[in-house]
Amino acid sequence: MDAPAKISHTSALILQTISQGYRYGFDIMDVTGLPSGTVYPALRRLERDGLLQSKWEAGLLAQERPARKYYRVTRLGNEVLANALKRYPLLERLAPEVKAKGQ
Repeated sequence: MDAPAKISHTSALILQTISQGYRYGFDIMDVTGLPSGTVYPALRRLERDGLLQSKWEAGLLAQERPARKYYRVTRLGNEVLANALKRYPLLERLAPEVKAKGQ
């Protein structure tokens, strides 16, 4: 099997943020401080490369807001993230706190 791909620091930060429980774009932007013009293209690339999977929110929107697209890190994404944490040791200091389940 090929070695997992190397990713940029920004992509690694986004993967790490999602792995910590922040699952949709605005949440990721809020936690990382990255602008939408960075986050959304990176999410598309990470998903295209098989490091993320996404699913649109189902059901009625009780709070009258647009549907959210939720992301999760794939097994390959976790492998790539583990390598990125070795490559970018300061990344762990930037890690968001783990989000409580159900939020």
